[in-house]
Amino acid sequence: MDPAVADRVDPAEVPQRQLMSGALMPGIGLGTFGSDHADPGEVAAAVRGAFEAGYRHFDCAAVYGNEPQIGAVFGELFRSGIKREALWVTSKLWNDMHGEEDVVPACRKSLGDLQLDYLDLYLVHWPFPNWHPPGCTVGSRTENARPYIHANFMRTWRQMERLVDMGLVRHIGTSNMTVPKLKLLLDDAHVRPAVNEMELHPHFQQPELVEFVTRNGIVPVGYCPLGSPDRPERDKTATDTVDMDDPVIVEIAERHRVHPSAVCLKWAVQRGQVPIPMSTKRKNYLSNLKAVFSDPLTTEEMYRIGEIDRDCRLVKGQVFLWKPGQSWEDLWDLKGEITPP
Repeated sequence: MDPAVADRVDPAEVPQRQLMSGALMPGIGLGTFGSDHADPGEVAAAVRGAFEAGYRHFDCAAVYGNEPQIGAVFGELFRSGIKREALWVTSKLWNDMHGEEDVVPACRKSLGDLQLDYLDLYLVHWPFPNWHPPGCTVGSRTENARPYIHANFMRTWRQMERLVDMGLVRHIGTSNMTVPKLKLLLDDAHVRPAVNEMELHPHFQQPELVEFVTRNGIVPVGYCPLGSPDRPERDKTATDTVDMDDPVIVEIAERHRVHPSAVCLKWAVQRGQVPIPMSTKRKNYLSNLKAVFSDPLTTEEMYRIGEIDRDCRLVKGQVFLWKPGQSWEDLWDLKGEITPP
């Protein structure tokens, strides 16, 4: 076999997830959050390399600060003859653009930066209007921070629905939502969320939320699928655990003769999630892609991984808290109801 052919994956072999609309979304994507370790040019180069390796799903966001550079790559691909419909591109509405007058311009800005005429999926990045600058510390707070207020969120969501009507986006969705918040949204939405993007990895499996979204026809998209070793310093605490060091993950990886990261991704896809791992190294993003359709985990291995959930949230979101004296748990409605203002 030609070495160049062996060094990539046929996109047709990648698992697909069917959305409630009937559209098919590739079952693994390349995350593009460079965090504090990859500059925009490096992330854009990874997008180009990942496309050549067989990726067709790219998870972007305005706040990542690299959509213009990624858009330059997309533009080159289109000029080379690649059809727009060959790609699945997601972007996200940042927290400072929740105002009714801001949603459409924010989407148009991402479209222009990404050199696209439509997005396959557009998400409300966080359910709070509270924002923070890139590279901030864990103690950073928005001066006028507010809690989740459903009426306000619905004003934002109506504008998201308008984007669908305008043909600027094909699907809309949520990110970092909880069951109580999603219940309210599903009651009031004209256009239901197609996906909920959420933190998912073997040490943080969120079974209640995954079951809820799946039962309601919402596809769970999982960020931090490998435990996010390169997440920003503000998201690291002394109690965090490391999925890829877990003895169960290591043992299964040794049995399959793969890196522990491959086990985490196999588990995610076989569980019904869409993982979006981020890497700028070709050997890593190629092996991530290969992992999801070859040498599946056994039923017993899936069960054993299900038993190692440690409820270890890594992206705690402290920067989105809205009043003094709160803890990060207040963001996540752990008691089954939305935390009071």
